[in-house]
Amino acid sequence: MPNPAREAERLAISRVTLRNFRCYDTLRLHPGAGLVILTGANGAGKTNLLEALSLLSPGRGLRGARLAEISRHPDASAQPAPAEWAVAAEFASPHGALSVGVGWAEADSERRAVRINGTAASGQTALSEHVSMVWLTPAMDRLFVESPSGRRRFLDRLVFAFDPAHAGRLQAYDKARRERARLLRDARGDDSWLGALERNMAERAVAIAAARLDLIDRLRRAIGEETGDFPHPEIAVRGVIEDWLEQRPALEVEELYHAALQNARPQDSDSGSCEGVHRSDLLAQLSAGGPDAEQASTGEQKAILISLILAHGRLLARLKSRVPVLLLDEITAHLDSGRRAALFEAIEDLGAQAWLTGTDDVLFAPIRQSAQFYSVANSRISQQENHG
Repeated sequence: MPNPAREAERLAISRVTLRNFRCYDTLRLHPGAGLVILTGANGAGKTNLLEALSLLSPGRGLRGARLAEISRHPDASAQPAPAEWAVAAEFASPHGALSVGVGWAEADSERRAVRINGTAASGQTALSEHVSMVWLTPAMDRLFVESPSGRRRFLDRLVFAFDPAHAGRLQAYDKARRERARLLRDARGDDSWLGALERNMAERAVAIAAARLDLIDRLRRAIGEETGDFPHPEIAVRGVIEDWLEQRPALEVEELYHAALQNARPQDSDSGSCEGVHRSDLLAQLSAGGPDAEQASTGEQKAILISLILAHGRLLARLKSRVPVLLLDEITAHLDSGRRAALFEAIEDLGAQAWLTGTDDVLFAPIRQSAQFYSVANSRISQQENHG
């Protein structure tokens, strides 16, 4: 089967500059394409660098932090006002250099300033047109045994890479849901206003659920193409709206959910909540007929996540003709030597620039000849000699 990544545009960060970002006062790095390995002790600054890179793409970054929390505070005891921070990068691509910069300077704002090739741009939308990144962090290793909210965020981030409007629909849905709950709690909403909010929720909910189901279907097919040493997990998204959409047309589901919200006002007034896409869940099994992901070992759960990320990367290459940059924090933890080798091979086959972190560079020995190795210590980064 032809590999879509072979024909897709490959983005690679060729220069990155940080200012007042987390533990970094200033930092400038000039990596090449391919695999970039960052090794060092916990707390050295590896994840902070990956977080900076993640903010060059749409979304809230790999930590989901508030923008004011990211600023460097050299003297925590003095509790100074958060300083402005900035991240700038130059990407190499087949169409020439692409310059992307993001920053934060406005107190009490959660809006990043974005510049593309030196010109102010419209935030998330502009970033989605130019940059694709996917990431895994150690916090995600327990994704399948913790609350559904983390799995929803993970799934919605994957959807967002293909459909930037998905984030706006989620925000509009949540805003209407919170306003409805407030009016029901305070018993101050008339039927017309509540009906308008419920109509808004129904329209957004159906679009959100449809986008999730579409991505799940595409991921299933991409997982089926995997030939490496990773699981072929069975995945599904389950929720009231998603379940209805698998059986009924979208317009019928919209009317059904709208009516359900109207009928549920008395109990929703008491509970302060309601049914909807904010309660949906991403489910996975290790394989067809195999154990549920939460019953699998930690290593198997991580392998499932890696399988999903690799499938997502292949989808981006096929549907957007753009190979994403991979940010893989502590990625070798819980993987045996066979799966580590399979991971390196899969990244190479995808053709992605991948930033991998770990505490021990021995775990990356199989790619010593082909990767760039950097040591990270006390917020300083130095390139290692390639000793073969």
